[in-house]
Amino acid sequence: MLSIKKRFIVDENHKPYAVVIPLEDFKKIETILEDYALSKLMDEIEDDEILSYEEAQRYYNTLKSVED
Repeated sequence: MLSIKKRFIVDENHKPYAVVIPLEDFKKIETILEDYALSKLMDEIEDDEILSYEEAQRYYNTLKSVED
């Protein structure tokens, strides 16, 4: 488990309303979230059709022409 050093910012009633964490901890959390999202996306498209290189190139080129 990721150990996170955190500091709480409190309002005038001493109720926490924000957290400050070291930048390195934030980067670790961000990487974990990105990896999780990528794995979920990979699970979602697991049964999708696999394109050959040529088919993928043709599809990619149609996307480029739509953007222009």
